[in-house]
This record gives sequence, structure tokens and C-alpha cells, in this order.
Amino acid sequence: MKILANDGVSQSGIDKLTAAGHEVITTNVAQGQLEEYINKNEVAVLLVRSATTARKELIDNCPSLKIIGRGGVGMDNIDVAYAREKGLKVINTPAASSASVAELVFGHLYGGVRFLYDANRNMPLEGDSNFKGLKKAYAKGSELRGKTLGIIGIGRIGQEVAKIAAGVGMKVVAHDSFADKAPTVSWDLFDGQTVQVEIPLVEKEELLKTADFVTIHVPAQENYVIGAEELAQMKQGAAIVNAARGGVLDEVALVNALETEHISFAALDVFEKEPQPEIVLLMNDKLSLSPHIGAATNEAQDRIGTELADQIIEILG
Repeated sequence: MKILANDGVSQSGIDKLTAAGHEVITTNVAQGQLEEYINKNEVAVLLVRSATTARKELIDNCPSLKIIGRGGVGMDNIDVAYAREKGLKVINTPAASSASVAELVFGHLYGGVRFLYDANRNMPLEGDSNFKGLKKAYAKGSELRGKTLGIIGIGRIGQEVAKIAAGVGMKVVAHDSFADKAPTVSWDLFDGQTVQVEIPLVEKEELLKTADFVTIHVPAQENYVIGAEELAQMKQGAAIVNAARGGVLDEVALVNALETEHISFAALDVFEKEPQPEIVLLMNDKLSLSPHIGAATNEAQDRIGTELADQIIEILG
């Protein structure tokens, strides 16, 4: 059967699907032309990431579709319930990119506590003329070791973040509205030893008041998870990272908290207005920014491709 990977898929996924007798098309079709292309080519499987949407109209007008797959965790760009009502299978890869997102979170955290997000902007401009001035400006960094990390949402990605934090020597607390007991995370060391750590669950208010750093790992929400009230509850000088979904953190309230110096710095990989984030965010010198690349590692994309392929092969037989 024909499989359209409209936002791309790893070569490992293509190889596995091809070996099973399926044709994989990696042409990127514009959203407005997607319906016509699917029908013309009798596409049975549509694979998307965050760029392509699969809404009711597309589902209704493309009778050849049997499966819609999302390479990643969140499926807010797919009308999942409606597709399933119409008899389509909807699949995703919730575990494949967890480690990659977690590592990006710590990339931002390490860059934040040592001002790398700002130093990387100013060294090319002033490194030769104001070296001593920049050295003085960035000389009051801090260490992550010994600090408290508060994780909002302790699912797969939150647990991967917790593993790194515990390994770094941070104290870790978590809040999750859907968790009924403290999770235990475990990971293998290079020498074969296994480490296990229980992550205590606390109320959100307690987490905000005690954490030196807060990181958000929840699905898309109708309302903000962190707004002006929650930011005000955070410790003076704390920092926050959002690598979950745009819209779970109130960006206007965040900028205000940064300008009043209640929050020392923040990191955003996702934005309320993608793919055109607000200029006030892009120009803020207390923000560490990346363009929604949490899952964008070679290793994660390989895992995503092979996991999607396995599920498709199992469904199609």
C-alpha cells in the first residue's frame, strides 16, 4: 500500500516499510493540495509530524485512508476521536523522542545558568572590543548540582528529565494531576549498574514555591498551566523551561516576570504562535530559544520511523 510521509520519516522506517512490500512517498505536499494528492494516488497511510494537519474535512474526503500516524507524542494536529469514529487507525510514538526532549531541556538549563544564550549573541559583536566587560557580565553563573528541579507532568518525558536531574545531583519534585503515586525512574549506567530513584509528588503550589527551576511536560491544554498567578508563586530568581506545547505557558505573563526580574531566565522550544513567534520573545535577552526541535535528533527520528513502521505493518498485515 502507499504511505505518504508528508513531513518526512527516517530511512530506517522507510527501509522497514519497503521490505514489508509498501511504497513510501516522501514528497512534501502543501496542506491545501493534500486531499487531492491522497485521492489521486490512493494513499492508505498518512504520516505527519507537527507541520501537517489532518482535520475532519480531510478525513471525510479521503476514503482511501486507513491509518494516520504522528511521528511524536502530541496529536493536537489530528482530529483523533473523529478519525477513529470513521474507522481509521490513529497511531503515534509516545516514547521515541522522550530522551531527546529531556536532553534539550538540560541544554537550555546549562546554557541558562551560565548565560550562554546571551554570551553567544554578544561575543561575536563585542568579543574583540569588550572581552573583559563581557567576562565580568557573565561571571556570576551558578551550578545545577544541589538545586531543586520542579517537573510539571511526570509522564515519559518528565521521567526522562528526572533521570538526568537526579544524575546531575539535583533534588527533584514533580506535580501531575493524573498521577496517583510517586513514580520510580531507573536507568542503566555504562558499567552495567542500575540506578533507581523515586520522584516525590507535590501540589503545584508547593512545587512552584520551592523549585529553583521549573520545566513543563504536559499535553496541549485549553487554558494556561502556568500563567501570571503561577509565575508570581515561583521563587525570586527562579527559571522556567517550556519544551511541551505552545499555549501551556502564558508568554505575556512570562515577559512581565522577566522584565520585573522575578524570573531570572526562561527557555522556550515551543510558542503560542508557531511558526511566527512574537517578536517580543525573539528579542528578549533573558530568553533561551530554539525552534521546536525537542524531538529533532537523529536517534529519535530513527526510533520514530521504526516504531511507526512496526505499527503500520502490524495493522496492515
